[in-house]
Amino acid sequence: MYCAQSCRQRAYERRAAVQRGGLPEDAVVLSAGELDSLQDRLFQLRCAAEDVATAAGEGARPQEVHALAQRLLDSARDLERIR
Repeated sequence: MYCAQSCRQRAYERRAAVQRGGLPEDAVVLSAGELDSLQDRLFQLRCAAEDVATAAGEGARPQEVHALAQRLLDSARDLERIR
């Protein structure tokens, strides 16, 4: 089911393009810019996780660890949204 004829048409065009390109039907194609953005956000997520681990390992105050953990959570939420 499609919400509109235009959505149905776009889905058909995507399927046809995938078939022409020899990609698997469930392939996800990203532009170079989208890939760069995804890699940047993955790097930010890793850095935020390292900050939490370092702060906890060095005995940081609970408030500081909480703030860093919140930044880690924000980065993870941002990463969930593929742009």
